[in-house]
Amino acid sequence: MNARCARLYNCSACGLVSQRIDAGVLDDHDDIACPRCGNALHQRIPDSLQRTWACLAAALLLYAPANLLPILITSNVFGRDSHTILGGIGDLWDAGSWGLALIVFVASIAVPILKIATLSFLAFTAQRCSCVRGVPRTHLYRLVEAVGHWSMLDVFVVVLLVGMVNFGAFGIVEPGPGLLAFGAVVVLTMLASASFDPRLLWPDEVDDNPSPAHG
Repeated sequence: MNARCARLYNCSACGLVSQRIDAGVLDDHDDIACPRCGNALHQRIPDSLQRTWACLAAALLLYAPANLLPILITSNVFGRDSHTILGGIGDLWDAGSWGLALIVFVASIAVPILKIATLSFLAFTAQRCSCVRGVPRTHLYRLVEAVGHWSMLDVFVVVLLVGMVNFGAFGIVEPGPGLLAFGAVVVLTMLASASFDPRLLWPDEVDDNPSPAHG
């Protein structure tokens, strides 16, 4: 028997585990309050998959403009110039700063797309009640969560590109449209990860550790 069948509720605010003892039908949208802090209790995050898919779709749509549109526009007496993330990676590589180029590539190109792909796989298998074993999928989710702690590393991409700008007399720097798209991708992937309920990876009817046969 799992926690869902035992009608156990874990409070996301204070951590108290409560048990519902009435014989009502299980409903993830039931309005139940934590007896200690009053926080709403749910056995599953309401509309978890819908919210996750919405955030992932929006992040995927913004991923291309975030990397192709200029994130910085510089102006000086010599004219105006725009800087994209991909262009900044190329400039760093040509300048011999291979380590910085690799950091920028991983933070702004590889991590967001891998995070979107991984969360899409987890949401798809959870939605289909897939029989894919829950342990490796749980490990994938934990990996996404661990990477999520470093999501704001992408912000340093802007700092690196600013350092590349060769400021002349009366030089100024302006944010480009790619900067907004880039920040939106980071926020949306974080929201998608927070919206996804990892308990959906363990359907009630799936036993990932079956008992050995006897007889």
